[in-house]
Amino acid sequence: MTYSTETTTHSDMWAADADLTTLRYKLLDLFCQLAYQEGDFVLSSGLRSSYYVNKTQVTLHPQGALAVGRLVFPLLPADTQAVAGLTLGADPIVTAVSVVSVYENRPIPALIIRKEAKGYGTRAYIEGPLLPEEAKVVVLEDVVTTGQSALKAVGRLKEAGYTVEQVIALVDRQQGGAELYESAGLKFEALFTIAEIQQRYRELGI
Repeated sequence: MTYSTETTTHSDMWAADADLTTLRYKLLDLFCQLAYQEGDFVLSSGLRSSYYVNKTQVTLHPQGALAVGRLVFPLLPADTQAVAGLTLGADPIVTAVSVVSVYENRPIPALIIRKEAKGYGTRAYIEGPLLPEEAKVVVLEDVVTTGQSALKAVGRLKEAGYTVEQVIALVDRQQGGAELYESAGLKFEALFTIAEIQQRYRELGI
């Protein structure tokens, strides 16, 4: 489905108006319509796959981004002091959650973690506000396969002196990521499993 640039009416603004249960179903449909593809793909992990979830088609979609922020925010522990993720996939997710947090009267800053330290200025791995020592940070991820990307983000945050106990993803491909996080002592939660997306994809007949 190609994104329409036509002006929407208020009744079409489901991401802003829907209750969280309806919002989750709407976001699931958006993943099926815009992000899920079948074919022959090589993933960032190096694994081959018969399907691919092009997550930025959802996380950079205006209603998709708002829906992601509204659905992920309630999953954050009450003592969360920041959300963070590895660039580039997590960038729109941490931003969406941070913006939604303001409207929920619980402002939570976002951190972006570089894959490599920048070669100028502060040469930092982590971009964003400087937090207190041992601040509690939740790592956000788009699609989890082996789990290595988010684990790299966790490592960088801990090196900076922060506390990380949880990873939240949009999609779990159910290929070992959850088990990796458990072995690392991290709580893991995902909005959707790949099985759920594939089932809904078939139901929609896309």
